[in-house]
Amino acid sequence: MGSAISFVTHDLPAFIGQTFPPAAKWSTDQIPDLTGFVCIVTGGNIGIGKETVKALLQHNAKVYLAARSQQRADEAIKDLQKDTGKEAIFLKLDLSDLKAIKAAAEEFLSKETKLHILFNNAGVMSCPVDLTTADGYDLQFGTNVLGHFYFTKLLLPTLLSTAETAPKGTVRIINTSSAAHYMSGLDFATFKDGPKRRKQNTDLLYCQSKLGNVVFTNELVRRYADKGLISISAHPGVIRSNLWQHSPKLTTKIMGSVMHPASKGALTQLYAGTAPEAADLNGKYLGPWAKEWSPKPLSNDPKLGKELWTWLEEQVKDL
Repeated sequence: MGSAISFVTHDLPAFIGQTFPPAAKWSTDQIPDLTGFVCIVTGGNIGIGKETVKALLQHNAKVYLAARSQQRADEAIKDLQKDTGKEAIFLKLDLSDLKAIKAAAEEFLSKETKLHILFNNAGVMSCPVDLTTADGYDLQFGTNVLGHFYFTKLLLPTLLSTAETAPKGTVRIINTSSAAHYMSGLDFATFKDGPKRRKQNTDLLYCQSKLGNVVFTNELVRRYADKGLISISAHPGVIRSNLWQHSPKLTTKIMGSVMHPASKGALTQLYAGTAPEAADLNGKYLGPWAKEWSPKPLSNDPKLGKELWTWLEEQVKDL
């Protein structure tokens, strides 16, 4: 069963809400001047990530475009320079390899002492179940959740030190999730490769990873809100992008008529990351377009948040 069909059968209201959202009342024209801001966008070379980088550059931010492929990143940077007159900075980042994540963080920290906005935007969806990360984790959970957790963990000291001197509410972590998170719980036995994980449907493994993004966001709030860090999770909507590359052709054909362009998909996370009023949305879950949505109640469970955080810490403690 394809991703879109899963949405319909499991949670029709959520599917309708994400497919036919009301017209956007907020636009990238409302982004304030970001001169002096340092930002990172993971998966910034394509789709929603590229549109996010574009809007940040247009408003004078210094932007690190984090991606696996230097060739694809260089092409995106060249395109963005033509569009904006500004140049993003390539940061080599492979979220499916923990050692590569550490190298990426070290590279960034060798160049910068400040970080204002971290957009954990990159992701994979509906991958063949036999694909795993370099470290043996489910490719979707390992990339979407563990990879971003480790990258964020390594950057947290810089984010927190930036929050000490930056204007209140401007230092933020934005985690890209999905309405797919409504369709899942967290089964810790499937995070790493093994017999139980291999019996799972790839779409459900994706849904699980997107719930993990929201749970991680809410735990960040519990741990760091009092230190001036804003953390928000965002669902971009049903967007036309390469995220669908592993989905069945029937699914993408059905979804084609309701998909929105990547520029619209970037709206909600850009609002979460830059709008002054979004400083009051710490720990919230936003949907299209820049609207506050109610996440799955399980995502706000402090016990689950602590359990996931502990598991994530265990995976990277010896790196």
